[in-house]
Amino acid sequence: MRAAIIGIGSLGTIIGALITKGGKPIDLFDSYKDNVDALNRFGATITGALDLNVPVTAYTPDQMTGEYDLVFLLTKQTNNHSVLPQLLPHLRRDSVVCTLQNGVPEDSVASIVGRGRTVGGAVGFGATWLRPGVSSLTSSYATVEKFAFEIGEIDGVLRLRLKTVQEYLECVGATEIRDNLMGIKFTKVLMNSTFSGMSAALGCTFGDVLANPKAMTCLAFVANECIAVAHARGVGLVEMQGEDLEFFELKSAADIPSKMPLYRKIWGPHAKLKASMLQDLEKGRECEINYINGVICQQGRACGIPTPFNDRIVELVTEAQTRRGVNDFSYLSRFDGLLEKYAKEHTLAF
Repeated sequence: MRAAIIGIGSLGTIIGALITKGGKPIDLFDSYKDNVDALNRFGATITGALDLNVPVTAYTPDQMTGEYDLVFLLTKQTNNHSVLPQLLPHLRRDSVVCTLQNGVPEDSVASIVGRGRTVGGAVGFGATWLRPGVSSLTSSYATVEKFAFEIGEIDGVLRLRLKTVQEYLECVGATEIRDNLMGIKFTKVLMNSTFSGMSAALGCTFGDVLANPKAMTCLAFVANECIAVAHARGVGLVEMQGEDLEFFELKSAADIPSKMPLYRKIWGPHAKLKASMLQDLEKGRECEINYINGVICQQGRACGIPTPFNDRIVELVTEAQTRRGVNDFSYLSRFDGLLEKYAKEHTLAF
């Protein structure tokens, strides 16, 4: 069994280290040569909620040889168009490519590597890449132990190959096989579009968003738009991290205060996390906003569902990306007009 991870950033470093530590050999591939050199020389180092160093084997993509039975895809979706064609010569007919990327990438991945080779999943924890070979686990380790991954097939059929994927990922933490992959993916889109979206738009941590009532009100509308778009597509959200995220649907703005305790319960353990999109903005890189909040906007337009709060996040993050900068909390004022329009049913004090 030959296995590989493509994309050794914040999550790839941690996943690669823990799969290796769990006794399953896996090759790590990354286009950043300094990262590859550090991983080979010093091992994969995890800080934060874990303190661990694991010797690993890493390569640049041009060093890939032979064929792989299982590949975990952890690159940014923005790189799929270049990464996946390079992977094709190294796949068997029955190889499995498991995308653990943000957004809903399964169909686009399948269009290149083949639908019969593609499975998908959602990651239930967060991390921050610190420097070559070093990543900080910014979610609690208890979260990883209980809610690391949820995986499934595009068509919902529970094939035996999912057990193989599960065996690898359970070296990291609890991995649940689900029969509603699109439900999983839209649920993860909600989790990312809310706190990751606001973190990137305002240049802050998840905890900073949690602590600000005005930001949390905006976030509640972001979540509601995601649920509305999913329902319009005939997709129901699934339970994630032990909670039913359909609870975040709003009948009116007056519902928002009742949602806050569950937001704090789910995202409180991730308070130190900065969105990977924000990390990209800080490095002057293109981020995945069009594949996270942008998915809600695009599919909302296709379904006739207004998505003004997600639209505003995409606008703010795109502006920051264009100027190669990072926003700050003053940009929260850019939501004022939307709040006045959509929150007028309820008196909101900020």
